[in-house]
Amino acid sequence: MTTTINKAPVDAVPPEPPKDERRRFGLKAARAGGQHHAGPIAYAILIVFTLVSIFPLFWTAIAASRDNARLAETPPPFWFGANLFDKIEVAWSDANLGEAFLNTTIVAGVSSLTIVFLSTIAGFAFAKLRFKGRNALMLIVIGTMMVPPQLQVIPLYMMVAKLDWTDQLQAVILPSLVSAFGVFFMRQYLLQALPDEIIEAARVDGASSWRVIWHVVFPAARPAMAVLGMLMFVQTWNDFLWPFLVLTQLGNPTVQVAVAGLGRGYTPDQALIMAGALLSTLPLLIVFAIFGKQIVGGIMQGAVKG
Repeated sequence: MTTTINKAPVDAVPPEPPKDERRRFGLKAARAGGQHHAGPIAYAILIVFTLVSIFPLFWTAIAASRDNARLAETPPPFWFGANLFDKIEVAWSDANLGEAFLNTTIVAGVSSLTIVFLSTIAGFAFAKLRFKGRNALMLIVIGTMMVPPQLQVIPLYMMVAKLDWTDQLQAVILPSLVSAFGVFFMRQYLLQALPDEIIEAARVDGASSWRVIWHVVFPAARPAMAVLGMLMFVQTWNDFLWPFLVLTQLGNPTVQVAVAGLGRGYTPDQALIMAGALLSTLPLLIVFAIFGKQIVGGIMQGAVKG
């Protein structure tokens, strides 16, 4: 007795979600490809979240264009005044922001590149290499993430003072050359994105460990490296506590140290401080506007590979 099995056609169209489900989430499904298109509810939610995200930057620009008396009034102003560009010019010259931007770019660039390079190598070792004590070392790395940064300030400052590095950029760069989060992040990514078969095939072809890293690991980890680099750049750019302790505004200030100097005096000019904060934020917005698409694409590419 033979049993006939009915096979579904290869080019069968996937079933559409129920109509009330699509209406609930504000989605409209295309009949041919099953692609979902945002409906009015989804657009409304996205617009609300966008406005909420933009409002702090918008308010910073408004406050930078007003004076202290107007900012203290109730209700506060919700539109620009006439002093925005004047305050920006004063903040740029008073805080020495030109030198501060250069110093912060050097610090953030060197730290980000080093963190990405070392974290990728260490993450590959923890993810794919077998050696004694691997799990114990990984637990130690994760454990360092639980130590509050404030506890590291005193021993670090004593070391910097002993080396006579106060008010020098290396005092800010060297403590930020490694990142436990970066090692953990790259390890988790490489566990899924880098198959063991590719490494074994490279070994069979006679590739050394460094050749495997350069020609196999780095290309596979490129999406995660881009994301980690952007996160570390933003974190280093916005770092305030440690640079404020070892640098001065008149020496080699970073952007955050320079902007903090605008708040001196018995009655700080709030508009001047807001103008400095606005200037310090603009480079990050420009960088993300240029490279944001590649970073998001890298995240999606990594998600598909994983």
